Amino acid sequence: MRRPSGWRAWTALAVVILLLGSVLLVGDGLAPEPAPLPGPPEDAPRVLVAMGDSTISGEGSGDYEEGTDGENGDWCHRSPHASIHQTGLQTIDRTMNLACSGAPSPQVGLGDVEQYTEPSQAKRLARLAARNRVVAVVVAAGANDEPAFSHVMNACIEAWTGRGEPCSEAVGPEWSERIDKMKPKLEKALEDIRTVMRNAGYDESDYQLIVQSYAAPVGPDVSPALQDLSGCPFRSDDLAWVQRTAVPALTAGVREAAAEADARFLDLSRAGNGHEACSNERDASQEWFRRLAVEWDDLQHEDRATHALQESFHPNEAGHEQIGHCLGEFVNTADRAAACLQGRDGNLHAATSVGP
Repeated sequence: MRRPSGWRAWTALAVVILLLGSVLLVGDGLAPEPAPLPGPPEDAPRVLVAMGDSTISGEGSGDYEEGTDGENGDWCHRSPHASIHQTGLQTIDRTMNLACSGAPSPQVGLGDVEQYTEPSQAKRLARLAARNRVVAVVVAAGANDEPAFSHVMNACIEAWTGRGEPCSEAVGPEWSERIDKMKPKLEKALEDIRTVMRNAGYDESDYQLIVQSYAAPVGPDVSPALQDLSGCPFRSDDLAWVQRTAVPALTAGVREAAAEADARFLDLSRAGNGHEACSNERDASQEWFRRLAVEWDDLQHEDRATHALQESFHPNEAGHEQIGHCLGEFVNTADRAAACLQGRDGNLHAATSVGP
């Protein structure tokens, strides 16, 4: 084949150069973006996940999952009666409970902190999110950071015995400072959850991140006949402080952390009103929280004795059921926040009109 010569050759060469330049320019403009991370299969089970501490693990409701009732040092006390399993949501195929009693925020997140031998909950979420379609992650955490709420309750009991100052006086002045120190830790844990879900191929619009606060397990309306070691050994001024000051302040701190993570918020601070531990002397079944609970058999075993009171002042089976139903209602709304309040039927409902 003859090569073009003269001006024809130059013309052909110019056309080739122009075409090559156009291809390069177009190629630069349409450079393929990095492939999105793989998400779960479209037909993967739709899953609701709980993360956090005792208030959501099922502590207080009994029948703990094998391996979480002290076996090999694991006292996470995850229960089939936990609120995450009581939502009544028909669009969910499975509910998964990763929570662990006593868990601090760093163990909920991606840190190296262990709780009762269990590693990071967020790392377990990563594996779960890859195999299932996570519809919502519900988190209850923060109380075991600087607030150390369970230790505060113990201090209140010691004050009742006369071994210390009222906890409202001993802890009250520093309570706000404790909550301020808690918030960045909870925010980090929520940020870690966002990171895990993003790395699993989820956009934030693909799932709900819900943060719930804490209910007051006791209140000033305790029956005087039960204001002792048979039920609720607290000073009256401490009972009022827990319900009216400590829990609302803790709720405000958790709410602020949730807002930083752009998470939805479920306020449980008033969920137990009228159903606190020791509020019904005649019919304990009307109470939604455990009274002072002692596992007498555990006291006879050295490795279990220190956990004999662990269930005290946590939601009981009825309490977890009520909170679960309220949570289920909230999941089905588009509201950013709600409060679990008792309705005319005597049950808890997600009252979005009064949410913060």
